[in-house]
Amino acid sequence: MKISYDSEVDALYIRLLDGPRQCRTVRLSDEVALNMGEGEQLVGIEVLDAKRVLGSGQLPRLIVENIALAAAPFK
Repeated sequence: MKISYDSEVDALYIRLLDGPRQCRTVRLSDEVALNMGEGEQLVGIEVLDAKRVLGSGQLPRLIVENIALAAAPFK
């Protein structure tokens, strides 16, 4: 998983699956979209106007719970 933030456009992207993929976009709102890949796999989540959508003008702190780390190293 990779989480990236572009401060110039205030957009957050959460990429769940690596590598290039053909996706269709499912809009949940004007600000939130899901990128769906083959077999309806969720590839990524895009959040526009991220500071406002995610809360109080600041990007929230990331907390990871109950996830075993994979054996493969981060890139």
